[in-house]
Amino acid sequence: MASFGGTMNRLQQTGKTVPLHRGRRLDEDLAGEFVRIRARSQELAAPLSAEDACIQSMPDASPAKWHLAHTTWFFETFLLERFERDFMAFQPEYRMLFNSYYNQVGEKYPRPQRGMLTRPPLAEIQEYRREVDARLLRLLQEVPLTAALRELLILGLNHEQQHQELMLTDVKHLLSLNPLTPCYRQREPRGQVPNPGPPAAFEWVEFDGGAAAIGHRGAGFAFDNESPRHEVLLRPFQLAERLVTNAEYRQFVEQGGYADARLWLAEGWDWLSQNALAQPIYWRSDESGWKEFTLRGLLPLAPDRPVVHLSYFEADAYARWAGARLPTEAEWERAAAGCDVAGHFADSGEFHPCAAPAGTGLRQMFGDAWEWTQSSYAPYPGFRIAEGAVGEYNGKFMVNQYVLRGGSCATPAGHIRSSYRNFFPTGARWQFSGIRLARDGGR
Repeated sequence: MASFGGTMNRLQQTGKTVPLHRGRRLDEDLAGEFVRIRARSQELAAPLSAEDACIQSMPDASPAKWHLAHTTWFFETFLLERFERDFMAFQPEYRMLFNSYYNQVGEKYPRPQRGMLTRPPLAEIQEYRREVDARLLRLLQEVPLTAALRELLILGLNHEQQHQELMLTDVKHLLSLNPLTPCYRQREPRGQVPNPGPPAAFEWVEFDGGAAAIGHRGAGFAFDNESPRHEVLLRPFQLAERLVTNAEYRQFVEQGGYADARLWLAEGWDWLSQNALAQPIYWRSDESGWKEFTLRGLLPLAPDRPVVHLSYFEADAYARWAGARLPTEAEWERAAAGCDVAGHFADSGEFHPCAAPAGTGLRQMFGDAWEWTQSSYAPYPGFRIAEGAVGEYNGKFMVNQYVLRGGSCATPAGHIRSSYRNFFPTGARWQFSGIRLARDGGR
């Protein structure tokens, strides 16, 4: 075990290739990514106390401790249990305790009660992570790196990156409920200095209609819901060059947008009324003006930064108020195909959207805020659910949800692509979700 610990240290420090048995060699990039991504989860959890890591603020969120354990459970259950000789579970009870929704694996602990799990303590979860990491890296040294093992490892890493984003959004919701408005991590803001004046009017980017291919191209990793690639027929359309800002959305709020039933879908109006909502979830107002709760605490509302944490209902109502609409996911992907996959992601360490950079043409297509589309989350033509428990990953959720595109300031860089399909129910507000307007072409 001592020599194996040295192997892990060398990967962390130098990324050197590690010899494999049987004359094979460990995939240097893949092993390095495993070490890097697993360490990143630890970095995100580091500012949290044990108490912070245990609490569940609502049924849709999970404690940070649970995220750390569940991502480890994934590697133990789907890789070690299948490929490790003489496999023995770290703790047999964890198989049920940290199973999220995989019915084929077995029983699950009720999701709304994850915050009740004061035991096992955080220190034991950290020990669980260390042991599984060590065993998995040793496994990669000892067995042939088959296609099945490689694919499951890559899926597990992308799964962990999804939970890194969820850790941030769930912690933000938790801390927002504290009257002390605590700061998750203090950091100097990046991006342009907020401009208190009115935002510049939208510029619109025109796209021709016709046949367009969407979906994963087949090179590199993608989730199952991004395939098969297929053609869709589009009418001419326009997209706003940037995301809707706080200042623009504040006009909607202050001009009675939340009180005008004409702007809202019927279900949205019922949702609004039942929850007595009049503004975005993290906005606060007092005699000094509007403020916004962020992962750096309560700050003055920055007018030129993108508005975030909106439900589908709010995004749709704003678009109608602005004389526009939300794009379809096919329109969004057609437009994004001409953009570099670059933007403001979680790796900056700020975890807050930035103002649109200066320039012309489409901006902020990736990073800053997930962009609601008007497309229901449904299977692409020819979609088939994979065999086994991992086939439960996305397909069974293709009902009563809408698609979001582009990633956010909480998304890890390198985790996003133009075909990536995120999805949430219409009332979800705790994610970094925003608005890009669209309208029909030919105006």
